[in-house]
Amino acid sequence: MSPRGRPRAFDRDAALDAAMYVFWERGYEGTSMADLTAAMGINSPSLYAAFGGKESLFHAAVERYGQRYGQEFPDRVTAREAVAAWLGSSAKAFTDRSAHPPGCMIVLAGVNCTQQNRRVREFLAEKRRNNLEKLRARLARGVLDGDIPENVDLDRMVTFYGTVLHGLSIQALDGATERGLAEVIDVAMASWKTFQV
Repeated sequence: MSPRGRPRAFDRDAALDAAMYVFWERGYEGTSMADLTAAMGINSPSLYAAFGGKESLFHAAVERYGQRYGQEFPDRVTAREAVAAWLGSSAKAFTDRSAHPPGCMIVLAGVNCTQQNRRVREFLAEKRRNNLEKLRARLARGVLDGDIPENVDLDRMVTFYGTVLHGLSIQALDGATERGLAEVIDVAMASWKTFQV
């Protein structure tokens, strides 16, 4: 029920999914309210009543993306195996065009945000930092488990493999295949030993 007691004439979850795909494909600034209302099958007053406006709808869409497509670290014995599997599963998801746009919404949706929309850019940057903290935690566990030497510079590793992940997303947007991205991942994983100083 809506706050005034009238039933909503649309499925909120389906509308949120539709908005997520539009933002994912066009980015925050490239998406107009007309794009959103058309994709969601609702009018502007309904959008504002249900979601509070474009920016709050975007936040909800990003949260939905995380629930549906967020990549957790696979359960592997070593940190190296976990990172390789994480990059591989990400490449598979980024290049699966059967059900969603290519790439990662968190990486792509705010790339071109102007200063006017810096809150959106900062929101996405925080999401990316959170993902890198998951990477850091898995690498730190590798140190504790003894499969990464204690003197390794984890900051460098996180920066490197985080950059690889973000690059995979952009390459997927540009049409790269899962197989092509797997070759990039092979090179990135061959670099693992360069951090063992």
